[in-house]
Amino acid sequence: MKSVLLLIVLLLAACSGNGSPTQTTPTTEPTKVTTTKPATEFEVIAKNLKTPWAINFNGEQIYISERVGTIAKIEGEKLTRQQVKLSKVVKQGGEGGFLGFVLAPDFATTKQAYAYHTYEEAGKILNRVVLIQENPEGWEEVKVYLEGIPGSMNHNGGRLAIGPDHNLYITTGDSTVDVLAQELKSLGGKILRMTLDGKIPQDNPFADSYVYSYGHRNSQGIAWDSQGNMYGSEHGPSGSPGGHDEINRIEPGKNYGWPLIIGDEKKEGLINPLYHTGETAIAPSGVSFTADDQLLMATLRGQKLFSYDPKSNKLQMILENQGRLRDVKIHNGKTYIITNNTDGRGTPKADDDRLLMLN
Repeated sequence: MKSVLLLIVLLLAACSGNGSPTQTTPTTEPTKVTTTKPATEFEVIAKNLKTPWAINFNGEQIYISERVGTIAKIEGEKLTRQQVKLSKVVKQGGEGGFLGFVLAPDFATTKQAYAYHTYEEAGKILNRVVLIQENPEGWEEVKVYLEGIPGSMNHNGGRLAIGPDHNLYITTGDSTVDVLAQELKSLGGKILRMTLDGKIPQDNPFADSYVYSYGHRNSQGIAWDSQGNMYGSEHGPSGSPGGHDEINRIEPGKNYGWPLIIGDEKKEGLINPLYHTGETAIAPSGVSFTADDQLLMATLRGQKLFSYDPKSNKLQMILENQGRLRDVKIHNGKTYIITNNTDGRGTPKADDDRLLMLN
C-alpha cells in the first residue's frame, strides 16, 4: 500500500511562558517557518502492532517493542509476536509498560538486547533496565542492570540508545514529581549512562553515579550526529503555560532546567534548549539523524514527523495524517516510523498500529 502525502508549510510560534516560579527573565524567540519539499511516499511494512515503542534492526529483521510486554519480530511480510519472560511483571498503563529496547552490538552472535520497563513493587510504580536474550520460545531476562527508577502513570521516559562511545544511555522521566529532576541522588528526570555490562563508567560527570545530565521533564528521544554530538527531545509542561517542547544538545553534567525554567527563561547554570515550540505542544518522542545531519523527530500530540536542522534552527514537516508517531529510525538509507494510535490517546484505524517506510 502506498500513499502520497503533500507537505505543507508549518508555522511554530516560539514565545516563552510567563510567571516562572524562579523569577527568571523570559525572552522572545523568533518565529520559525518551514520550507516545502516534494511529496513523500511510504509503504506499510507491518500492521496491527500493539502500542509499539521502539524500532530495531538486525540486517533485514526488524524488532519492535510493544508496551504490553511483547516484541514484534518482522521478517519480510511475516510478523511473529514474541513473549518476554521477566522476573517482574510489566505494568502497562498511562505512559508505562515495556518501553525502551535496543539490540546489543553483538546481537548476531549473543542474541542479547537491553530493555526498559515499568513495574510495580510495594505499591510504587517504578522502572528498571534489564539484559534480555532471544531464544526459540521468545525472550527471557538474563540480568538486572538497574532497578528503582522513579515511575508513575505518566513521565516514565524510557528511551534506550547505544552511543558512539559504546555506552548505554537511558532517558528517565520526573514521574510527575518535578523536583526530582533537580536532585542528583534521584534517577528521575535524568539521562543516565552505563557501560554495556551495566557498570558506572569511570568518566561519568558525577562520581559513583549513572547520571549523565539532569533537569529533564520527560525525554523520550536521544541520537548522535555524524560528529558524535548528542541531541535529545523533551516534553514541555502541561497546563498554563504549556507547550515548550524542546530539542536539546546534551552534554555531560549539564542541568537542563526543569522545573526551574522553560523556553527562553534564563537562570545562571541552567541550559536553554536549542529549540522550543512556545505554547504549541507537539510531544516529541523518538529521534534519529539522517546522513546529512538532519534530526528526524516523531511526535505524538503533534501527529507529524519533523526534520530539525541544527544549523538553521528550523523545523520542517515531513509526514502527517497518520496519527500519533512514537519512533523513527533510519536503516539502509530508508526512514522507518511507527504509529502510536492504540495507546488510548489516539484514534486508531482498523490496521493500527503500523510500521511505515518512507520512500
